[in-house]
Amino acid sequence: VQLQASGGGLVQAGGSQRLSCAVSGSITGIKTMEWYRQAPGKEREWVASILPNGSVNYADSVKGRFTASRDRAKKTMYFQMNSLEPEDTAVYYCLINSVYKMYWGQGTQVTVSS
Repeated sequence: VQLQASGGGLVQAGGSQRLSCAVSGSITGIKTMEWYRQAPGKEREWVASILPNGSVNYADSVKGRFTASRDRAKKTMYFQMNSLEPEDTAVYYCLINSVYKMYWGQGTQVTVSS
């Protein structure tokens, strides 16, 4: 099983970016699908979780600006980021948390210029 994250890049402050995380292979017993980020010189931080019922929890820092979603048929999760700020600059990681193990994507860099 592999998680392939994509969609990162350079964007101006106030702009938008959409990340994708495609799953190759099959994962059973999924509990949550999550997004994390790690800014330069900082620890990796949790940003959003998609729960089994489809509801989503967000970190306060991104609430109202970012939207996490999933497409089960495409085995892909998405992260729509709007109103980006320079403080959002980070490597973004997707994670699938199953009852058996945690699967991490390789990360995709998002850089927000002021």
